[in-house]
Amino acid sequence: MNSSGTIAVVDCIVVGGGPAGLTAAIYLARYHLSVVAFDDDTSRAATIPVSHNHAGFPDGISGIDLLARMRSQAQNYGATIARNKITGLRKRDGGFVATFDGGSIRARAVLLATGVANRRPAMQDASHNDAVARGLLRYCPICDGFEITDKRVGVIGTGSNAFREALFLRSYTSDLTLVSAEGAHALSDDESAQLSEHGIVVDPGPITSIELEEDQITITMPSRSLHFSSVYPALGSDIRSELAAAIGARLTSDGCVVVDSHQRATVPGLYAAGDVAIGLDQISHAMGQASVAATTIRNDLCELTMLIR
Repeated sequence: MNSSGTIAVVDCIVVGGGPAGLTAAIYLARYHLSVVAFDDDTSRAATIPVSHNHAGFPDGISGIDLLARMRSQAQNYGATIARNKITGLRKRDGGFVATFDGGSIRARAVLLATGVANRRPAMQDASHNDAVARGLLRYCPICDGFEITDKRVGVIGTGSNAFREALFLRSYTSDLTLVSAEGAHALSDDESAQLSEHGIVVDPGPITSIELEEDQITITMPSRSLHFSSVYPALGSDIRSELAAAIGARLTSDGCVVVDSHQRATVPGLYAAGDVAIGLDQISHAMGQASVAATTIRNDLCELTMLIR
């Protein structure tokens, strides 16, 4: 980086320091490409207390430890990790210019691995983070449904999204309650009938507070309280695809970046991998998409300029 805060053009910048972004950085560096991965410390993976379904770690691994290992591996092969947030992206001279606090960077290609942000229940940050760390609050039934087997579990939400999540969790436990945060569930007659058929209690709420105890989490309503071993917020998420939208990339109705089978977005030179693109929101899937994206970037750049050492 020069004194003005501008970095000379690099082959690729990766926006996002989660499993997808770091996997791509490892691959790109090993392809002898110049790569800078921007990590603003907002990866959802960092909040995972222990992942038990990530292959290769039979005793589990925390999200923080996994990301630290991946950062170290990327840096070992020459990738640069910049702890900055990319705030702007534009096309320029057949490539891209990305801006961040303190400078800008030019790149021949950009990989977006910005992920999504969970919509949280109404809790103080410290209390929320403590609940997640202790497994009292969980966001991914696919990741950790096994851990709530035969326990008393609550689901916060309403509508089809919450209905699907409650039904998914029913294969792990028969003691399930779906609670609306604001009162009056927005469920169809068929959804209500299916929940009843499977023994899932539907509580209209509204929720007035969520409190943590030693080994349980308590949802309080105006006239009663419910106690659970774990609670799953099924409130949806916000897809971080603003940078893609800013340069005219096509998005799905939900806001995911539309990509082809090789992770190319609809803007030439732009790629996306992980939760910001359509797919299963899992570490393993994000890493797979990232390896495909990185290889595609290498091959596409090679077609433009032969990468001969």
